[in-house]
Amino acid sequence: MPTPASPNALTRGAHLRLDGISKSYPDRRVLTDISLTVSQGERIALIGENGTGKSTLLRITAGVEDPDSGSVEVPGRIGLLWQQPSFALADTIADIIDHAFAAPRAILREFEEATAALDQGTEAAADRYDRALEEATRHDVWTLERRADIVLGGVGLPGLARERRAGELSGGQRSRLQLAWLLLSRPDSLLLDEPTNHLDDAGIDFLTRSLLDWPGPVLFASHDRAFMDATATGIVDLDPAPRPSTLVSAVALDGPTSGIGITRHTGSFTEYLQARAAQRARWQKQYETEQAELKELQRSVRESQSVGHAGAAARTEGGAAKKFYADRNATVVSRRVNDFSRRFDELRREQVRKPPAELDFRGLDVGRRDDHTVPSVLAALSNVGVDGRLLPTSLTVGRHDHWLVTGPNGAGKSTLLALLTGGLRPDQGSVTVARTATIGFLAQDVDLDPNPTVEQLYAATLGQECAETTPLSAFGLVAPRDLSRRVGSLSTGQRRRLALAMVLASTPDLLVLDEPTNHLSLTLATAIEEHLPQYPGAVMVASHDRWLRHSWTGQRLELQQWGKSPFPAHDEPRRAEIDMIHPQGWGDVFPSQPTHPAIDNTEANNHKELILDGLRHSS
Repeated sequence: MPTPASPNALTRGAHLRLDGISKSYPDRRVLTDISLTVSQGERIALIGENGTGKSTLLRITAGVEDPDSGSVEVPGRIGLLWQQPSFALADTIADIIDHAFAAPRAILREFEEATAALDQGTEAAADRYDRALEEATRHDVWTLERRADIVLGGVGLPGLARERRAGELSGGQRSRLQLAWLLLSRPDSLLLDEPTNHLDDAGIDFLTRSLLDWPGPVLFASHDRAFMDATATGIVDLDPAPRPSTLVSAVALDGPTSGIGITRHTGSFTEYLQARAAQRARWQKQYETEQAELKELQRSVRESQSVGHAGAAARTEGGAAKKFYADRNATVVSRRVNDFSRRFDELRREQVRKPPAELDFRGLDVGRRDDHTVPSVLAALSNVGVDGRLLPTSLTVGRHDHWLVTGPNGAGKSTLLALLTGGLRPDQGSVTVARTATIGFLAQDVDLDPNPTVEQLYAATLGQECAETTPLSAFGLVAPRDLSRRVGSLSTGQRRRLALAMVLASTPDLLVLDEPTNHLSLTLATAIEEHLPQYPGAVMVASHDRWLRHSWTGQRLELQQWGKSPFPAHDEPRRAEIDMIHPQGWGDVFPSQPTHPAIDNTEANNHKELILDGLRHSS
């Protein structure tokens, strides 16, 4: 988006401040009493479950959305990276760069004019020069043209022809161009929503270096745990935290899942995970202790209506003595009941809210699985290639294989998955899928019908019988309060959770995931990473997530950009395995040219040789 000017210039001591920000939509409350300060040079990461309002808070901070209450103070020019591009699809790359440099060039002109005005010899001219020099230095206006090449190359767009139009680029390229536009425009205050999406390792490293040197305040939301560890100076958690139950009941009209305020942590994400787990344990223990005390106080009030043994005779037969003991009994009972009642009322007001049930992802194998025979080899790609997108690549996927596909931007990771799932046909080679194999595919960009409710879309997509056999609630991916909401009102991360549940509902033989951690909360991304090795079928994942890649224990396929030849790292063992293949009926074949029909059992040996030839060729 264009970087609007803030009435508060980026002077020393000027900070980004949010005070009491609250925001509700017709069907839910998102933010309640959010207050935080981001100083110059600080890089604060926003985290929280999908739907807790991270993107909403960034838009409110940028001024593109109004809060229901609260105030926003952001110094200098504001830059926001979000879904809305800062350029038109008809704009050329040269147009986009010129637009990005509009503010830096204005700063350079002011410096040149201030320098010329020094000849006046006045104190005002000297002050103007000092301010202009400071501003020009902070925005690095001296080498703009060289910086354009550095930034475009840094985000993975080297050598981009200046006459090309934005509409000619892929979605991932346009996302990287949007990030480049923002970095080139050098806003004073930087707001980033999922900035590492569509970046490879080199691009993420470049962005990290850029942010480490950013002079102004930086506020960002990201699912990339390694990026957060390397970049963030602090973490702000929007998830629910311990608060008095009466306060929660007064403001959280949509139930206990709403957060109130923030939890701030200074340190890395790894350190915060440990602190969060410890806080959650303390919260649960405090809640249980207070509930036990409330029950005990209630019992004590009931049992303290008398002192001594009920119905027992007084210790003396004199009337005065009887009255004395009766009065004393009443006084003691009254005092004790008042003490218990006072403590009960005080604790009932101040008791901590019940820790809301967190969405507990129950694994990748929750869905219904029929009793069809799973072939030993599910799919085979023989020397497949797509002009300009994927070099010739050969691969077989066995029923228990777990493949991780990696490579730089432009190597063809998403293209390979699209070939495997039938969404794209190769320009050369063939893709063969076993007839009885079932494939579930989570695409990188989820496009769901926005009109039905979550439950309606789930049932319509899977069929009523499957939806009843494996209800949406079984996965721990969608909160109960969101089941009746329209799909169009969900956040990007919530829609991706729904799409993942629909893919998993039938436990496919081959689970294909394109950037599965994108847009998901950090807790869910971590849970998926932990569950992937236990998936009962085959898995093929394309990911730039460095944490996921670091912990991967299955097979790997690294794709190379044009000019290099990709091949599996353990090619020879794969050939030996292929020699033992006995396909139980091959199904769909996607050749570049229709050379033969679907392969039957009688043609299995011929097909086996086809795969072997393909692997030998690609190696």
